[in-house]
Formats: sequence, C-alpha cells, structure tokens
Amino acid sequence: MELQLISFIILGIIAIASALSTVLNRHPIYSAMSLILHFFALAGIYLTLQSQFIAVLQILVYAGAIMVLVVFVIMLLNLNEEEKRKLIVQSRHSFGIIIVAIFAIMLVVYLTTGVFHYPNEGDFSTMFGAKALGDLLFKQHLAAFEVVGILLLAAIIGAMVMAKKKLID
Repeated sequence: MELQLISFIILGIIAIASALSTVLNRHPIYSAMSLILHFFALAGIYLTLQSQFIAVLQILVYAGAIMVLVVFVIMLLNLNEEEKRKLIVQSRHSFGIIIVAIFAIMLVVYLTTGVFHYPNEGDFSTMFGAKALGDLLFKQHLAAFEVVGILLLAAIIGAMVMAKKKLID
C-alpha cells in the first residue's frame, strides 16, 4: 500500500471516531474538543486528496472561526468553578497528547520517506502568499466567502438571543 492511502485510512478512522465522540459525549467541552479533532482530521483527508486550499480553509474557517462560536456558547452555559477547573486540566492533557501524536506521526513519515518537499522560494510565495489567497477568496470564491460571513453573523445573533433569554429567565 502506498503512503497516501494509509494516511487516508488512518485520518478517516480518526474522523469517524472523533465525530462519534462529538455526538455521544454528554459534556459540551469534550464534544467541542472532539469537534476540533474532527476538523483537523478532515483537513488531513483533504491534503491526502491533493486539495490544499480546501484543507487550509477547513482549518481557518471551521477549526478557527466556528470553534470560537462554539466555545462562546459553552461559556454561556455557566459551568460552576469546580467543573471548570477539572475540565481545563483534562482538556489540556488530551489536547497535548493529540498534538504530540500528530507531530510524532509527521516526524516518522518525514524521516522514513522524505515525502515533504518544499517548493522553490518563488513558487512558495506565488502559491501560498497573502496575495494568492486574497485573489482566490475575493475573486474566484467570493460567493462562498460571503455565505460563510452571513452564516457566522447568524450564529452570533443566535448566541446573543440565547444569552439574553437565559439572563431574563
């Protein structure tokens, strides 16, 4: 089997397990951490499918912006202080283990196969520069960018309405 297929299978298993953990967990913090892992696994799957732009957007939009909203809603739940301390310690340990495992896998893959190749300096700036990303977002994918902005605005308004109802009750 080739490395790309093995990576796809491993990331697929991680994505399925983290999605199940997101849905089956009763505590919102654990579900949020599982959702973050799921977003990163999906970004890895996109990378194995040679879709680097979608992988970067997956991390920026979903793991970044959407998870900020999810954490904001979790903060509105007002957990008591003892539960907060316990969850912070447990989530830091699990997040640290996940990050260390990902970096260990990347290091092993790099050392055994030498798969990671960097383009020349000129190619790198044209492929991954801010201008190239801006051109893609605001010229070719403007409609999708605007829809994501509207969805984020709706989520923020919904969270504010939920918080206001909780304060009134």
